[in-house]
Amino acid sequence: MIKRIISLSILLTIGGILLLSFTTTKKPDFSSYSTSGLDLYYVAPNFNEIEDNNVFVFPELGKSYIGFKEAVAFKESRGAYGVVNQFGYMGKYQFGKSTLDLIGVGNVSRKEFLGNPQLQEKAFYAYLSRNKWVLRRDIKWFAGKTINGVKVTESGILAAAHLGGPNAVKRYLRSGGVNGFADAFGTTIRYYMKRFGGYDTSFVVSNRKAKVVL
Repeated sequence: MIKRIISLSILLTIGGILLLSFTTTKKPDFSSYSTSGLDLYYVAPNFNEIEDNNVFVFPELGKSYIGFKEAVAFKESRGAYGVVNQFGYMGKYQFGKSTLDLIGVGNVSRKEFLGNPQLQEKAFYAYLSRNKWVLRRDIKWFAGKTINGVKVTESGILAAAHLGGPNAVKRYLRSGGVNGFADAFGTTIRYYMKRFGGYDTSFVVSNRKAKVVL
């Protein structure tokens, strides 16, 4: 009887030890994972910016001016002339009323503008031409440099100016990328500079007074 009690006590002791070994956990030491003192850099894109790297490249057009404008148009409206978004931006290149006023077509009705592809193409070129003049010094100073991990190019600058206006691009470049801009959909200047960089926009003539000739 005593032997049975001793055997049972031994078994209970061993069982208790095993149970404690599985249920007792040591708190992890996270001190070795600290980022204190590290030089951290990361730009998180919004969901509109997470796209395939080649989605806007038209192989038959390459990096030409036509390739550039069609790539921008695809991003803006999927290339549709008759589109009006929820904020009132119109056409293939999504122009606002104030921009159309600036380039001389503010008196054209929305219906006429949307139904006139030739007018929209002229408007896109005129706005590029004006922005190229406004940003001529910035193109000279910053083209070839890298800001926020993106190589700055003339076409990237012009595309970003189409997104946010030339003054927003100036602030971005001259602040070293600190003073940013995002449109109503969260699309940034950095994204446009990256997405539309490296195209040949030498076709666009710089013109301070660029207007659409009707």
